[in-house]
Amino acid sequence: MGEMPKHSVSVAGIVVDSDDRVLVIRRRDNGRWEMPGGVLELGEAFEDGVRREVAEETGMTVEVERLTGVYKNLSRGIVALVFRCSPGGDLVAQTDEAREVRWMNRDEVTRSMSPAFAVRVHDAFDTQPHTRAHDGVQLVATT
Repeated sequence: MGEMPKHSVSVAGIVVDSDDRVLVIRRRDNGRWEMPGGVLELGEAFEDGVRREVAEETGMTVEVERLTGVYKNLSRGIVALVFRCSPGGDLVAQTDEAREVRWMNRDEVTRSMSPAFAVRVHDAFDTQPHTRAHDGVQLVATT
């Protein structure tokens, strides 16, 4: 029997303000707009990872509310757990990981993010969590 494939687990926070805008970052490494998030550390609880990643990338503390979706990047073997959060403090204009941090409405998210990431924001406004697969950019139909 061959070696089993390994997956990386990441977490992300969809931070929603009182005007239903979401907190987004423009990543320093690739210039893409995404929600704050990153790799979950060994021994770290999911919610702790979300709080850490949002703080590292935006300077903001958040309250984690609920899981809104699980997303698998089929081409890179990454499983992302996405949580809806409420803001708990001020954000900063840029960080070591984000060259820009700002609030966007859902239409701006659709125009600015790849479909594989924009859908995570839209899913966070539903009442039930979603499971989806993608190739890094586009959603992939699963059976």
